[in-house]
Amino acid sequence: MSDLDILSFGETMAMLVAEQTGDLAKVEHFHRRIAGADSNVAIGLSRLGFNVAWLSRVGADSLGRFVVETLASEGLDCSHVAVDSAHPTGFQFKSRTDDGSDPQVEYFRRGSAASHLSVQSINSTLLGARHLHATGIPPALSASAREMSFELMTRMRHAGRSVSFDPNLRPSLWASEQEMIREINRLAALAHWVFPGLSEGRLLTGFEDPADIAAFYLDQGAEAVAIKLGPQGAYYRTQLDQGVVAGVPVANVVDTVGAGDGFAVGMISALLEHQSFAEAVQRANWIGSRAVQSRGDMEGLPTRSELIAEFEAADREQAHSYIGSALVTGATANT
Repeated sequence: MSDLDILSFGETMAMLVAEQTGDLAKVEHFHRRIAGADSNVAIGLSRLGFNVAWLSRVGADSLGRFVVETLASEGLDCSHVAVDSAHPTGFQFKSRTDDGSDPQVEYFRRGSAASHLSVQSINSTLLGARHLHATGIPPALSASAREMSFELMTRMRHAGRSVSFDPNLRPSLWASEQEMIREINRLAALAHWVFPGLSEGRLLTGFEDPADIAAFYLDQGAEAVAIKLGPQGAYYRTQLDQGVVAGVPVANVVDTVGAGDGFAVGMISALLEHQSFAEAVQRANWIGSRAVQSRGDMEGLPTRSELIAEFEAADREQAHSYIGSALVTGATANT
């Protein structure tokens, strides 16, 4: 039996982040990081102690070496990252914002090494992972990457592994909105756990209400759906239960990029630890709230010790509140 906990796949790009606010055309100084929703989730799960394999391709260039070295430093198994001498590593420019607004991002990824992922990229040893996390980004990169996404999700589900899916819509990468909706919903039907944002769910299903969006995916074969509601938290629905878990208040939003990836980290980690869906959403909301308080796509993702400290503190606070309430009730009863 494989000791691999999680398999994730997709494109990690090099990212040049502006060191000052304003139009990217006028920025003179940048610093280098990595970017990619799929690898953000992989890094977050690795920081929580899971054994995570990363399946991808990079160019035979300095940016590719930087990407792989950075992922490996985060504990990811990068032995299945192919080096492509014919195609470059994708990269992006990202503006800096100091008011909590979404930053401007310019992508340079067309024809990148990762867009040449294919079914031939799959090594059978990867299929022994306990869980597969997928998003709607790799299938948007190319027809061959889309075929690989379907193949991985189908084979993992048929093998009895759990599969999660975040639509992570990238309309500019698709030939049409209609194609995007059709293909993303076909992929979602292969997942056990589906994590759309509210606006994504509305576009993909045609329904407005979170309960109806969730029902759409449950009818397609999902076991559970969590719908991100932004600062309001998240709505969840399973075949047996549903509810809303309030968001975690954030006084100062620094960078909104990566919040949904943090949410996925919380959901997957908690569910693999056999927590209830409501408990998983609570963890997901907290990690998402951390993500928006840090500059960078994955810098705010917590370690296991930080996660334990947060929830132990929350449990103590809840216990103190309960004891205080009980004392007040007892005092009232004795008067």
